[in-house]
Amino acid sequence: MVVNAYGYIILILWITMAQPGGQEKTTALKDLLSRIDLDELMKKDEPPLYFPRTLEEFEYAFNDQGQLRHIKTGEPFVFNYREDLHRWNQKRYEALGEIITQHVYELLEKKCNMTKEILPVDASEDEPKSFIYLSKDALNNPDKLLVLIQGRGVVRAGQWARRLIINEDIDSGSQIPFISRAAEEGYGVMVLNPNENYLEVEKPEKPAAEVSPDGPDEPAEKRERKEEKEGKKKRDFYEKYRKPQKEKQTDQIPIRKNSTPEEHVLYVWDNFISKSAAKNVFFIAHSYGGLSFVELMIKREAQVKSRVQAVAMTDSVHNVWHQEAGKSTLEWMQEHCCNWVSSTEPLDTPLETMLPDCPRISAGVTFLVLEVEPRIVRE
Repeated sequence: MVVNAYGYIILILWITMAQPGGQEKTTALKDLLSRIDLDELMKKDEPPLYFPRTLEEFEYAFNDQGQLRHIKTGEPFVFNYREDLHRWNQKRYEALGEIITQHVYELLEKKCNMTKEILPVDASEDEPKSFIYLSKDALNNPDKLLVLIQGRGVVRAGQWARRLIINEDIDSGSQIPFISRAAEEGYGVMVLNPNENYLEVEKPEKPAAEVSPDGPDEPAEKRERKEEKEGKKKRDFYEKYRKPQKEKQTDQIPIRKNSTPEEHVLYVWDNFISKSAAKNVFFIAHSYGGLSFVELMIKREAQVKSRVQAVAMTDSVHNVWHQEAGKSTLEWMQEHCCNWVSSTEPLDTPLETMLPDCPRISAGVTFLVLEVEPRIVRE
C-alpha cells in the first residue's frame, strides 16, 4: 500500500513536470503537494478483529512437555504476528488466552478429576454465574483441605499466570502441579475463581441522535472540550490505521455475592470451606489472593482461627494498615502466615518487613509467579 501511494505521488510529479508552463506549473505542484497527507498515506487498513476459536484453528498445540508450540514449525507462540499492528496482535493474544483458559478447565476436570460447583449456590437459571472447582473429597475429607487463590487479572480457576502457560509451559503457569501434589499427600482441594465477577453482554447499538436545526443544546465550549477529549482517545488507539476496526461495546452485569475477589473468597468460605469436614484448612494465596485472605480473616476472624492452620502467601499485596486489621489478627498472622516474596537472596532467607504482620522470606527468584516446585504446607 505504501509503495502504491508513493508511486501515485511520483506519477503526479512526472506528469506535472512534463507539461509546459514554467512558474505557474511549479506553483501548482507545490500547492498539490501541500494538500497530500503523507502520514495518512502511510496508514494501514486494520484487519478484522476475528480470531480462531480453538487451539487447532490457531495451529498450536501443547507438546509432551506441556509447552505451547506451532504444529507446523514447532516454534513457540509469536506475539508480533503482524508487524506494526500492536492492537491487533494484542487482541489475537487475548483470544488465545481465552482458549487457554478453557484448556485449563478441561485439565482440571479430566486430569485432576475435579468437579465444577456453580455460584451462587441458589442461582436462578437466567442470572449471571461463577464457579469453583472441588476435588472429590474436598467437602468430606476429615483431615486436610487445601484452598488455592490466584492474583488479580485475567487468570481464572486453575491458573497462576496465563503468560507463563503460553510462553513457558503448563506446569509453570497453572495450579495443576499443586493440585496433583496435594492429592498425593492426602489433601482435599478447592480451586477458587476470584476474577470471574461479572457477565459481559454486548450493548445494543444506539440510534443516531437527532440534531436540532438550531444546533445541539449543550454549550459550545463544553462540546469542544468533549470533542477534543474523544479525538485524543481515538488518536491514541487508531493513529496507525486508516480504517480502524470497531470494538464491541459491552455492559458488565455483576455476579451476585461474587462481584469482587474479596466477596468471592468470603462467599466460598461461608458456603463451602466452613461447611467442609476437614479439621485442618490450609491456603496458598498469590498476590491479590493474599489481600483477599486478609479481608476474610478480618470478617470471619473467629472461624478462620479455629480452622486454618497455615497460609502460604506469594508476593502478597495485602496491607494490614489499609485493611485495618486488628491486633489479634496481626498476632495470628505472625504465627500462621508466611509471605514468600521476589528477592535476589537465596530461597527461604528471612527478609526485613515494615509491616507488623507475617514474616517475609525470599522466594529465591526476582520475578515470582509460582514457578518453583510446590511444597505443601505442613501442619
